[in-house]
Order: sequence, then C-alpha cells, then structure tokens
Amino acid sequence: MKPINSEKAPEALGPYSHGVKVGSLFFSSGQIPLTKEGEIISEDVKEQTDQVMKNVQHVLEAAGMNFDNVVKTTIFISDMNNFPHINEVYGSYFTGKLPARSCVEVSRLPKDVQVEIEVVASEE
Repeated sequence: MKPINSEKAPEALGPYSHGVKVGSLFFSSGQIPLTKEGEIISEDVKEQTDQVMKNVQHVLEAAGMNFDNVVKTTIFISDMNNFPHINEVYGSYFTGKLPARSCVEVSRLPKDVQVEIEVVASEE
C-alpha cells in the first residue's frame, strides 16, 4: 500500500491520506469542496461540486492517473433535490468511458458541505 497525497488539494481533515495505491488500483478518500487553503468554495451546489471534482483531479494526478482511469465513484449529497445540479457538473469531467457510480443522500457531511465524492481508479 502506498499513501498518495497531493500538494494541490486541501490537507486532509484527519489522520488519513488523500488516497492509497494498491497494485494497479487507486482508492481516494472522499473529497469535499475546500480550496487548497482549506476554505469552503461557496454555498452554491454547482460550485461546490466543481471544486470537489478539481480536488479529485488533483488527487488522481498525484497517483499518476486521470478521470479516464476511474472505474467507480461514490457521491454523498446532503439533499437529493440537488442531484440534477451535481450530476450536470460531475458529468462534465468524464469525456471517455463512464465509471460505475453510487449516489446516496446523507444526513450530514464534514463542515456541513453539500457534496463529497470518492473514486476508485485503475491503471488497467
């Protein structure tokens, strides 16, 4: 297991890595809409989703991968009514093969943000 951390993504909020690489697989920790400086980007769900995806991109790049390597995503949202807005932004980051995905509404997310996304990627 090789811990992966990106200097371009905000620091982890606890004792964990941005992700870990095991063989050809990469597992990210959930990314929330924090800037590199650790500030919540906005209250707008589309802007939050865009920041989350940028953070995911930075973490993938630190692992030597990109969105084409993503095989599975999990999206956690605080309000299922925001799903269409989140889906629109999320979808703009995938131009090739689409990964498998789960999306669940949760009662609360870290720092009371509206969206958190984690990914599994593969070099194969």
